[in-house]
Amino acid sequence: MTQSFMTIDALLIGMPRPFRDDEHSAIGKQPVAGPIRINWLGFEGDGVADTVHHGGWDKAIHLYPQDHYGWWRDRKPDHPLLDAPGAFGENIASRGMTESDICLGDRFSLGSAMVEVSHGRQPCWKLDHRFGARDVMATIVKTARCGIYFRVVKEGEAEAGTQMALLDRPLPDWSIERVFRLLIGGGHKADPDAVRALAEMPVLAEAWRERARKLAA
Repeated sequence: MTQSFMTIDALLIGMPRPFRDDEHSAIGKQPVAGPIRINWLGFEGDGVADTVHHGGWDKAIHLYPQDHYGWWRDRKPDHPLLDAPGAFGENIASRGMTESDICLGDRFSLGSAMVEVSHGRQPCWKLDHRFGARDVMATIVKTARCGIYFRVVKEGEAEAGTQMALLDRPLPDWSIERVFRLLIGGGHKADPDAVRALAEMPVLAEAWRERARKLAA
């Protein structure tokens, strides 16, 4: 890790809208001008359509590193979604740290709020549909460019153009890239002891702890 903060390019929110057939999604988020309130379940004015797989305390806020956008542009030249933040449905468009730099349980300032890393984002078909491609989800699984989910541990407000500072790092050996590769990318077979350890980590989101328990069985 070369630095201990991220710069916020944009904060984004969105509400569910028609997406595919009878499916709705809030993946199409737009930047907010000025301060935004952060409560226990995320940004004020942000919503989710699928409450089974999205939202809740463990998935209150989604960050996607803008550091990856150049890499994606090389693979999807001239794709309009990559011209501005929000291509991946993120609430926080940041730069300075990625999944290899950010660890499970890390706590960051977010304006006057405080957030805690709960797990990575497991991609689904909606990213393929949003990009009009069949390979976005598979590419994320292969490369671990997954994005980060935070839970809110202190409410407050924040705005773009500021920094998220790393406040605490209790688990320096557990980068989100490593956790993602173990639980989503197929790495569990090569390191079953690590998967068993993840199954017992309270800071890991319950959905991924359950996944770790099943993979370790």
